[in-house]
Amino acid sequence: MDEFIEVLQKCVLFDGIAPRDLKAMLGCLGGRVATFDRGEAIFSAHSPADDVGIVLSGAVQIVLDDFDGNRTIQDRVEPGGMFGEAFACAGVERLPVTVEGVCPGRALIIRLRRITATCTNACAFHNRMVMNLLRAMAAKNLQLSRKLEITSRRTTREKLMAYLMSQAHEARSSRFTIPFDRQALADYLCVERSALSAEIGRLRREGVLESERSSFTLLGLENGGRI
Repeated sequence: MDEFIEVLQKCVLFDGIAPRDLKAMLGCLGGRVATFDRGEAIFSAHSPADDVGIVLSGAVQIVLDDFDGNRTIQDRVEPGGMFGEAFACAGVERLPVTVEGVCPGRALIIRLRRITATCTNACAFHNRMVMNLLRAMAAKNLQLSRKLEITSRRTTREKLMAYLMSQAHEARSSRFTIPFDRQALADYLCVERSALSAEIGRLRREGVLESERSSFTLLGLENGGRI
C-alpha cells in the first residue's frame, strides 16, 4: 500500500493524518485492494451495503438502472475520492446502485465497522477519522442537492447550462473540462444523448459556448457577461 499513500492523503477520510500514522491505521482498518476494468462492477446493485471504497487509480462511476432499463449516472469518483459510504452509513441492507470502472484501476475496500468502531490498538487518530467521515457525508449531501437542482430543470438546455455553469464556477474559469463523455453526460443529466448533442450544437451556433469533446468554453462568461 505504500505506493498509494500519497493518493490516500487526498481522501477526506484521512485528512489531517500524517503519512506515518496513516500507514499504521491502514493495518488496523484491514482493507483490501480490488482491481477493476472498464465497465466492471466493484459494488453491484442489491449486494450488501457494508463497505466503503476509496479510488486508488483510474476512476469509477455510480450508476442507477431502473426497471425500464434507463441508466442514470449519479456521480463519478476520481483517485482519492470515496464511494459507498452514504449507503453504508445509512444502514441500508442492499445497495440500490452499481459502482463500476470508467477505466482500469484499483480501489481500497474497507468495512464500515472497521472505520466507526474503536480499534484494539486505540489509534490516536481514530476519532479524527470518524469526524472526517461525517464531513464527507455532509459534503456528499450537498453534492446530491446540487445535482437535484440541475436535473430538476424542465428542458435539456436548462439542465445542460445549469451543469456547465456549475462546472465553470468550480473551475473558476470560463474554460473547463468536464469528467464525462457525451453519453455519460446525458446519463448524468437524465436526458437523451441525441437531444443533448443537438442542444450543444445549437448553443455553439448561437455563440453561447464552444466545445471540443469534454472541453467547454462559456463565451458569455469569457466576455464578462451572464448567460
